[in-house]
Amino acid sequence: MGNEFEGKTALVTGASRGIGAATAIVLARQGTRRVLVHYNSHRQGAEETAAAIERAGAECTLMQADLGRLEEIHSFVAQLRRTGPEVDILVNNAGSLVRRAQLTEVTEELYDEVMNLNVKSAYFITQAVAPYMIGRSSGAIVHVSSIAARNGGGPGATVYAAAKGAILTMTKGMARELAPKGVRVNAVSPGTVDNHFHEQFSTREILESVVRMTPAGRLGTNEDLADVIVFLCSDAARYVHGQTIEVNGGMLAP
Repeated sequence: MGNEFEGKTALVTGASRGIGAATAIVLARQGTRRVLVHYNSHRQGAEETAAAIERAGAECTLMQADLGRLEEIHSFVAQLRRTGPEVDILVNNAGSLVRRAQLTEVTEELYDEVMNLNVKSAYFITQAVAPYMIGRSSGAIVHVSSIAARNGGGPGATVYAAAKGAILTMTKGMARELAPKGVRVNAVSPGTVDNHFHEQFSTREILESVVRMTPAGRLGTNEDLADVIVFLCSDAARYVHGQTIEVNGGMLAP
């Protein structure tokens, strides 16, 4: 990719581990000048991500917020505006199932937390940084959806699946609005990735059954997703707008 990211600032949410951390580090290695790393509770992981970014030669700023809480979305956006939302690349990766719950078990509080974390935070963080991108007629935004948006999710994941479905639709709507202004909006949709998310919400038996059903014969890795995200941020994807790339080892191919 040459030096196309040189001098740019990237913001990656949910970057203390997993896909977010891998993406932040790859962006630094590709020459990004500064990476803003958002995290919630895993401070040690965020510091490890920051150290890797700095070893790659980029500056790093840590930003903490629980994006599942509306008031913390507001405070994060306010903090971003105070520190200067000069963001050239935005990766809205923060998200979680929070916990599995059947229809009769879902409370309004759980519903709101899942929607805040996966959808509302992405929308309003994008709103905060978009004016800078529009002013420069340049910018790349990548949302992270999920295969759950296509298949409804596993047991107890309906609200999460709906949230990730909203990300797919939001990607298309934002792309239509921002493409004429020089800003590209796309998304990636991970399949089952062998990372902390599934350590929390899946068993090894479930993961082994997924491997058997996956044409590629393995689970995804954080790096598999990070490389596609960075591609969508690059000039190689300069004519790609409003697309969601499925990164799932062929699970949706049949």
